[in-house]
Amino acid sequence: MPETVTREDAGGVATITMLRAGLTHQSRRELLDVVREVGADETVRAVVLTGTGRAFCVGQDLAQHVEALRGDAAESLSVVEEEYNPLILALAALRVPVVAAVNGACAGAGLGIALAGDLRIAAAGAKFTTAFAGIGLSSDSALASRLVHCVGGSRAAEILLLPDAFPAETAAMWGLVHRVVAPEQVLPEAQALATRLAAGPTAAYRALKTVLATAATDSLEDTLALEARLQKELGQTTDHREAVEAFLEKRAPHFTGR
Repeated sequence: MPETVTREDAGGVATITMLRAGLTHQSRRELLDVVREVGADETVRAVVLTGTGRAFCVGQDLAQHVEALRGDAAESLSVVEEEYNPLILALAALRVPVVAAVNGACAGAGLGIALAGDLRIAAAGAKFTTAFAGIGLSSDSALASRLVHCVGGSRAAEILLLPDAFPAETAAMWGLVHRVVAPEQVLPEAQALATRLAAGPTAAYRALKTVLATAATDSLEDTLALEARLQKELGQTTDHREAVEAFLEKRAPHFTGR
């Protein structure tokens, strides 16, 4: 059983909780295993990702990092390819909506993990920072790409080159988080949102995630072709037929994710 990550399921929602603020070899491996496990579970229709206490995730555990640097610096930094990259790819590969419940401090790779979610709810007073330039490193966890996607190149450059902490309210103003709520409401709000998504048209959400992932880089022709293909596929789903029938019958649709 994982020691640094927990998973709880209710109503089609899997809540993944990181128990450590700093990421160690163990916590990264365990988080990756749980994310992959959730991704393979067809009963899961939405995911909540959160932390504990006063931190969501502050990225690399620096004590472990310094110890590794004193041994073999090159080997210590291979962790980006071997552990961080697979984790971000696994989060991106989840076919269901992911809601990040940012309960507290969110820094470095922790911010990359939060931005790997589809929607983000943050606690009032939570602090965000990219952190990397402050310790003489470039970004990892696709953070530069996610920031450019969320806030544009100019703001992303500011956030990365000047790694000052900023509050959740500023993150919301910049478009990095979608809602800011009282700290005690972060997880309930995220789970309520995930429950709503879990009751929705799962196949349509999966298709929309696919379109969103490439919308900023695909050509107009490629985007139109992708939308046409996905629309054709979705038009044959049970959920689409149910939604049309429900509209004609003036009732709420009942989606099954098929």
